[in-house]
Amino acid sequence: MSEVPLPTVTPLTEPYWAGLTEGELRHQVCGACSNVWLPAREECPRCLSEDVAWQASSGRGRLISWVVYHQASHPAFADRVPYNVAVVELDEGARLITNVLGPLEELAIERPVVLQIEQEAGFSVPRFRLL
Repeated sequence: MSEVPLPTVTPLTEPYWAGLTEGELRHQVCGACSNVWLPAREECPRCLSEDVAWQASSGRGRLISWVVYHQASHPAFADRVPYNVAVVELDEGARLITNVLGPLEELAIERPVVLQIEQEAGFSVPRFRLL
């Protein structure tokens, strides 16, 4: 069995990973225009301001889109098929690529979800469950 590909933690992404370890999902917010986003960037993707801070999210959001894989995209995921890769929009507005836990037939656009942090190969990772 192959090992799960691991993320690379950098000084830019460390607050994100530390937050998950501490039980919260953090996103970035712009001090100039109030835009919020994920993944981490050194400047605001809307106004390019470098006045950027980290903020804890509520952990609540909605399902925007998803795809169901019936063949593993990596050998480490072979025993997980079928599985979904989803886009969740947090209530604060940031979007992230994740997995939604629950029956695949219950996935629906705009379906409310809530954060569920799980352990994967020594990392805390954000997943969401259906409400």
